[in-house]
Amino acid sequence: MARPQDPFDLEITPELILRAYRAGIFPMSEDAEDENLFWVSPEKRGIIPLDGFHLSTSLRKAIRKSGFVIRVDTDFDAIIEGCATVGEDRDTTWINQTIRQVYGELFRRGVAHTVEVWDGIDLVGGLYGLAIGGAFFGESMFHRRTNASKMAMAHLVGRLRAGGFVLLDTQFLTDHLASLGGIEISRQHYEERLAQALRLDGDWYALDRSVSDLGGT
Repeated sequence: MARPQDPFDLEITPELILRAYRAGIFPMSEDAEDENLFWVSPEKRGIIPLDGFHLSTSLRKAIRKSGFVIRVDTDFDAIIEGCATVGEDRDTTWINQTIRQVYGELFRRGVAHTVEVWDGIDLVGGLYGLAIGGAFFGESMFHRRTNASKMAMAHLVGRLRAGGFVLLDTQFLTDHLASLGGIEISRQHYEERLAQALRLDGDWYALDRSVSDLGGT
């Protein structure tokens, strides 16, 4: 459900984007060629409860055997390009040039983050989103190899748990997300959970420090 642009009918800046997310609203465009954005607050909001994420045993084994490597925050431009590329899992994209520019600036400010799945020198999947307080707002994900996006999501959930996050917002619920434990909640319930999450201070890099403390790399 799109809300009227007022009071958000303003120049799209990183500050405006953050203000919108804290209010439970997010931007989209009609397609990549459309320079304009509209603001969305769905009646039903997709989330993945961090204690309800599900990967089958067979899928866990397949991911372990894949040889893929996870990295975070190393190549935002490649991730957003992957998410914006039309392919077998999408025939259009809402990621326009405004989204690329503003979220790129949020990445440079340390608010937007990526989870990247690499096979050698090839980026084969990943996702990006915003970390605000104790909430992570997932924006988009993609895969070029089987299970790569599921591996990215599994890593994201583990990272959010380690960092004390309490809300993983997926905006909408797809069959893919539902298979991983995603659910829909009402707008009112979402806004209540969002308010609780924004009172917290999640730590995106807590997982890296815990691995380092255990002697990992």
